[in-house]
Amino acid sequence: MRKLTYIVVFLVSVTGHAQNWQRSYTDAVALAQNEDKPIILIFSGSDWCAPCIKLDRTIWQSQDFKAHARDNYILYKADFPRKKANQLPEKIKIENQGLANTFNPEGHFPLVLVLNKNQKVLGKTGYQKISPGAYISLLNTFLK
Repeated sequence: MRKLTYIVVFLVSVTGHAQNWQRSYTDAVALAQNEDKPIILIFSGSDWCAPCIKLDRTIWQSQDFKAHARDNYILYKADFPRKKANQLPEKIKIENQGLANTFNPEGHFPLVLVLNKNQKVLGKTGYQKISPGAYISLLNTFLK
């Protein structure tokens, strides 16, 4: 069983680094604990929330953020799309709703949380009209 766990964590880390975003929060936590890295947990409405879309385009898709995140963070986006074509698998919907109940009961979108590997909230922010470098600096202030 232990060997299987190592294999799963290895596969998750290999595929996770290729895209940076973890497929499930459970995977993100396991990887964060294995690699001793903080988790960036984003609550997003990817197909209806204008600030969420701006945050994705200006920060998450920037080369600066991608390069920095690859070595420094574990990323998970708890997405809440509304359009039928963008719906997530039921298991992920349930997981994201549980995360919202725990970490975002007020329902703010976008909400960006920095968590330690044990899921303790270190800081939170949202969309800000700043450069990717400034946003990275902001996220890093929560780690001190």
